[in-house]
Amino acid sequence: MSIADRARQVLPGGTTRTTVFVPPHPPYAVHGEGAIVTDHRGHQVIDCNNNYTSLIHGHAHPDVLQAATEAAWSGTAFGLPTASEVTLAEHLRERTGIEQWRFCNSGTEAVLMLLRAARAHTGRDLIVRFEGSYHGTGDAVVSPGAPGVARSVSDSVLVLPQNDLEALTAAMRKHGDRIAAVLIDLMPNRAGLNRADYEYVAKLRALTRQYGALLAVDEVITFRLREGGLHQEYGLQPDLVSVGKVIGGGFPVGAIGGRAEVLSPFVPQTPGAVSWGGTFSANPVTMAAGITALGLFDSQKIAELNRRGDELRSRLHDAGVAVHGSGSLLRLIAPDPTEVWWSLYRRGVLCGTNGLLALSTAMTPTHIERVGQAVIDAIDPKDTAQQSQ
Repeated sequence: MSIADRARQVLPGGTTRTTVFVPPHPPYAVHGEGAIVTDHRGHQVIDCNNNYTSLIHGHAHPDVLQAATEAAWSGTAFGLPTASEVTLAEHLRERTGIEQWRFCNSGTEAVLMLLRAARAHTGRDLIVRFEGSYHGTGDAVVSPGAPGVARSVSDSVLVLPQNDLEALTAAMRKHGDRIAAVLIDLMPNRAGLNRADYEYVAKLRALTRQYGALLAVDEVITFRLREGGLHQEYGLQPDLVSVGKVIGGGFPVGAIGGRAEVLSPFVPQTPGAVSWGGTFSANPVTMAAGITALGLFDSQKIAELNRRGDELRSRLHDAGVAVHGSGSLLRLIAPDPTEVWWSLYRRGVLCGTNGLLALSTAMTPTHIERVGQAVIDAIDPKDTAQQSQ
């Protein structure tokens, strides 16, 4: 019996993660080293998925593994805090200028904690978010009417078209005194890695201040693009941010950051404080791996990786491939993402199931050259140009 047949007997559809499923069934990974992944059939691919952008240094980086292993030998998790979470929080504060932090185990959980913080701080219920953006799998941030989500959830969330200033202004005028936070991803992956308009974001910041709502920026994916997150490029000072992916060194992680005043509802000594646990939140293995991974990803490394991504994007664009994104994140626009996925995989490149390419520091110029040629060979430029119009 094949591993795919065994999987379908014990896992709905054969996988635990919807995002990694490709019909008829995905390959199964058995080994990762640097920029290369080997599947259960021995086929090797350059990993441009990097576990959906989280493996900024590729697979099994020796320094990150050493830090995680040393931490694990002292205990993988405790019913007590450890100094490692303090160290990572200090690093994030220095890197971003954001005052205080709380850790969890995924980007989804980070967004949920962010929404709880916003509502607890403001005493308001309504959350505003934008069409097409992905903020994890929590009920409040998936499409209204999605299977399994109570209809009542939509009463507490207002979904607007991004970059539509008229719709934003009207919504704030009508609901401003009920809005706890406006949640925005400045370059949302699910929406095609199209950037938010600078003027729109500036107006959004002004409107949230005018109506006493918090501005929350989801940086789970985009944090890799600048030393302190993409919001710094916009000149923003968000009230809350959610991060994840690269800050965990390849281990499960999420975090929120904000002003001390905004995060004060989590202070245990406060009357009516928000109680928020998490058995493995801020575990020392993840914290140690994250500290090391971020230390290896300084401003120079970020600029170098972004430059390589921009060069690859320019090459693809010149070849007639429709591609969006910025820096080390690219998104292929094609009529049939599944066909492109398999076409690239056969040519030795692993991308996201929606056409996402995320570069890592483990990639050499040769790797990136091979990725570029594989994409050009896999995609018919006439089809992609038509799709992007």
